[in-house]
Amino acid sequence: MSEIEVQRFVAELDDAMQAHLQWTGRVLRCAVLHASPGDDVLKPEAHVLCRLGSWFTQNRREFDAMDPDRAGALESDHKAMHDAVRSICTQVLQGRPAKPADLDSFERTQSELIEHLAQFKTLAVARESFVDPLTGLPLRHHMQHDYDLLRGQIGRYANALLVLMVDVDLFKDVNDQHGHAGGDIVLQALAQALRDAIRKNDQVYRYGGEEFLMLLSLAEREHAEPTIEKLLNTVRALSITLPDGAVVRVTVTMGAALAQGTESLAAAIDRADHALYAGKAAGRDCYRLATMRGPSAGV
Repeated sequence: MSEIEVQRFVAELDDAMQAHLQWTGRVLRCAVLHASPGDDVLKPEAHVLCRLGSWFTQNRREFDAMDPDRAGALESDHKAMHDAVRSICTQVLQGRPAKPADLDSFERTQSELIEHLAQFKTLAVARESFVDPLTGLPLRHHMQHDYDLLRGQIGRYANALLVLMVDVDLFKDVNDQHGHAGGDIVLQALAQALRDAIRKNDQVYRYGGEEFLMLLSLAEREHAEPTIEKLLNTVRALSITLPDGAVVRVTVTMGAALAQGTESLAAAIDRADHALYAGKAAGRDCYRLATMRGPSAGV
């Protein structure tokens, strides 16, 4: 998530948590006044109809990206809390006392739910400090976590993971001709174009200077080269207008490696980096795909 996305996520998390705490007031009115709390409380699917549940479902990928195990626990506790509330209110409306076990479950799961949400808020805020202030892209800090997460999804949501190094060609010329302020605008536009060109669960990072790194999950390994070609064409089509009216076009060279077996992130980056240098040597504005493990990767 970018800095702006993190701020939005935290604000929406606070709103959803507050709405849920207010929602529990309806349960108290049911217990005291024997008044129906509403169909959205009594329905079996209430945990996905409430504001928190709906928002959580819409943002599940962000939760999984931060802590997939805690995201699963949050979902489970939230449903269990709604189940306990439904049972309590049903008993009360039928003129019977609520079961102590249901009340215990409600109190326990509500407490755990608040703890989960507070922890996710902490994780989101911590992520904000790892965002590049120029491009809004994440920096290197969470690459290992994201790499492990995406590799863990191979076989479920994807069949391959592509590690892609992206380097702006002749970027020094851009700075020389348009100044560093112009160069910054070019990097911002390029970062946005790369981010817009990938799926939400894929990642692009500011790796350093004019270099970016991307982690892309693929349905099939054979999709690697068409995916890279599409990204190259996205950059080639980019036309960047600077405040002085100058129009800048840039190209990039890409080096790619398909993660192999239990290969570490460092090893995959090393292969992609060697492929990148091969692309530079071939004349830039192209890509090379590493085909072997190790520093001597074929391209």
